[in-house]
Amino acid sequence: MNTNQEFRLSRNAVHLCIDMQRLFGPNGIWPTPWMETVLPRVAAITKRFPERTIFTRFIPPQRPEDMPGMWRCYYEKWRQATREHIDPRLLELMPPFADLAPPALVIDKPVYSAFAGHHLHHELMRRHSDTLILTGAETDVCVLSTALGAIDHGYRVIIAEDAVCSSSDQGHDSLLALFAQRFSQQIEVADTQTILTAWAFV
Repeated sequence: MNTNQEFRLSRNAVHLCIDMQRLFGPNGIWPTPWMETVLPRVAAITKRFPERTIFTRFIPPQRPEDMPGMWRCYYEKWRQATREHIDPRLLELMPPFADLAPPALVIDKPVYSAFAGHHLHHELMRRHSDTLILTGAETDVCVLSTALGAIDHGYRVIIAEDAVCSSSDQGHDSLLALFAQRFSQQIEVADTQTILTAWAFV
């Protein structure tokens, strides 16, 4: 937890909410057990400034053959997750967020990182954003990949430690420790209340 009394957020901070979709909910193909626990905290951050929130959605291919290399192998194993077979409603955001977009923006992605392609980075540049608050799923997959992409682009990265979740408790705990230690110069870890308090003064 960030206990720094001087913790501040810039006016251009953006809340980047990763893959809070029915696909990863309790009835999804890839259920993330802690999603329902963190969901109220993600919602609290979103509702503070919905117009400053960008949701990402993980969108599988129509069929495995539409993806290159090892992604094709991945979806040959998870063929039931391709759009050829999946219930399209599982691709939607979890219920608390459906009414918040708009004003929140939704960006679809075919791979783990939200920075794949140029859409997100161009949108952040258009907003003159310099800070990203990351929430969502999964801590050790898409959140990790997106955080590393944000670092590569030079953004200040803040992980909301109690508003991210994974299907692996060990992976989640290990990554939070990694963020706070190995990446301590480029990633800040803070709890939801610290973030909300800082945002109250923006």
